[in-house]
Amino acid sequence: MTAPVTVHPVEGLPEIHPGDDLGGLLLAVLRDRGPVLADGDVLVIAQKVVSKAEGSRVALAGVEPSPHARTWAQRWGKDPRLIELVLRESRRVVRMERGVLITETHHGFICANAGVDLSNAGAGDGSEVAILLPEDSDRSARALREALRAGTGADVAVIVADTFGRPWRVGLTQVALGVAGLAPLVDYRESPDVDGRTLHATIIAVADELACAADLVCGKTGRVPAAVIRGWPWPQGQASAGAGGQALIRAPEMDLFR
Repeated sequence: MTAPVTVHPVEGLPEIHPGDDLGGLLLAVLRDRGPVLADGDVLVIAQKVVSKAEGSRVALAGVEPSPHARTWAQRWGKDPRLIELVLRESRRVVRMERGVLITETHHGFICANAGVDLSNAGAGDGSEVAILLPEDSDRSARALREALRAGTGADVAVIVADTFGRPWRVGLTQVALGVAGLAPLVDYRESPDVDGRTLHATIIAVADELACAADLVCGKTGRVPAAVIRGWPWPQGQASAGAGGQALIRAPEMDLFR
């Protein structure tokens, strides 16, 4: 019988500022309010909190838009400074029409506005601040994993998650940008299904699924930026570190829509 998987919100984390010790703050609220970390737990944390701690933010007042950004922003009623920042954070533009800007970031993620976000920026002084994606989400996840293991002794996995839209589907969902401690994909190819037929294409993005599960208790307006998932049977130890979140990016030669 399959064991239950439970999701526990991590509540009480304060507003995060550049330079804050995110691992230490997480350890403090977990110690004071729980849940107490145990071997096999998966901590999922919002990208925005990680970005704030790492200083991945830009004040729009200091952004000088290019003529291209100004023209496009004026046409669609956008802030030209934000458009300029999105273009700077992009490796290439995938689609740019009807006021929607889809780009490939320098990390390889394909998403709206290169992941640049003005919501919940936490500037505190009324200034307009844009939050960028972490420079290296896998590195961020590894650092948090080490901090949590050093502080608790528990062998945990860490996922840095963000909100993405989806082609052909309405509504936003969570994706794993950074992963440490568990393999982000489970490959069922060459395994038999329940009828004995061999599976040929089934690879499950479990890191994305875990990120979505965490968001059910985190939400977008409740100031709960992290959750602990318990009961997911990932193989523990260094051998399970996997390839990180970068493994979830489809290779160009396998992308039919590129």
